[in-house]
Amino acid sequence: MNYELLEKELKKRLKFEYNWGRKQTNKLDVETNFIYKISSFDAVLTEIETNFKNSLNFIELKNYALNRWFNFWSAKGVEAIFCEDENVQPHQNSKDKHIDFYLDSIPFDHKTTVFPAGFKKSIPYAIEHKRELIAWLYKNQSQQQRKHLKNRIFVVLIDFSEKKEHWKLKAEILWLQKIISTYLSTFTEDKLETFYFQNNIVKSDIIWAIK
Repeated sequence: MNYELLEKELKKRLKFEYNWGRKQTNKLDVETNFIYKISSFDAVLTEIETNFKNSLNFIELKNYALNRWFNFWSAKGVEAIFCEDENVQPHQNSKDKHIDFYLDSIPFDHKTTVFPAGFKKSIPYAIEHKRELIAWLYKNQSQQQRKHLKNRIFVVLIDFSEKKEHWKLKAEILWLQKIISTYLSTFTEDKLETFYFQNNIVKSDIIWAIK
């Protein structure tokens, strides 16, 4: 994957407001699934205009599609970064919602997420109580198609600038590459947190991406 080109395309999204307008639903996901096939930001804008120009909810649908596009292609970049590592094997079934890759033969899904305001506790507290935040993320995130209780590595984005625009860090692919590569270079299974969810044994961890 060309990370420089991907970062350039993702950063075109930053000049638009990041506003969902409505909750994520399976129905709306189906209507905007064209985002999976279009890596160019200008091209996805054209597709949104073509598909929704006659809709009374055009602005909401545009925001929804742009957000899904941004999150998906950032996630594709992050997944590619993981899979470059010699200890990571890509999962052959790209449609499997539970597994993106194997790290030291352990299957993992990954999710890049901004630090959740709903956690209701400070960032320093979360860093000191990683296990508590992981449990919160499993309980509260991905309520639609990607809802599952399987092994997951969370990349948690934290913007310490005055604006606190955590979401914009999803576009910093080259920066994320360095952070993830550093994490993988010292990875051992005993660093993972183990949970028991609905009779399932789940392994998880957080990679902190702080700027």
